[in-house]
Amino acid sequence: MDTSNPAVFVNGELLPKFIGKKVRTVVQVNKCDGVVTAAKSTDDQELTVNGLPQVPLMNFVEVIGIAETNRSINAEIWTDFGTTFDTNSYNRLCQLANGEFRNLFL
Repeated sequence: MDTSNPAVFVNGELLPKFIGKKVRTVVQVNKCDGVVTAAKSTDDQELTVNGLPQVPLMNFVEVIGIAETNRSINAEIWTDFGTTFDTNSYNRLCQLANGEFRNLFL
């Protein structure tokens, strides 16, 4: 496993802190044309994901890529999680991974 450039766990609130860096987040797809995707983060913020393939509307997708702006990510890797996902648990994970337990995450 390559640990030289780890992806930071983020939600919409944390994304602006990592512009230009590799991030990992989960979004719910609202609109997707195979190039630009409008999505909602797990903390209900509107995000744009570039480079995501056609994904069914309302599906949750994990995206790993570079944070381009406060509200956009250039996707490198993605995983479709389907229509059910525990957003509260993911938000808590993001808080722990960027807070007191940061040293446990790459």
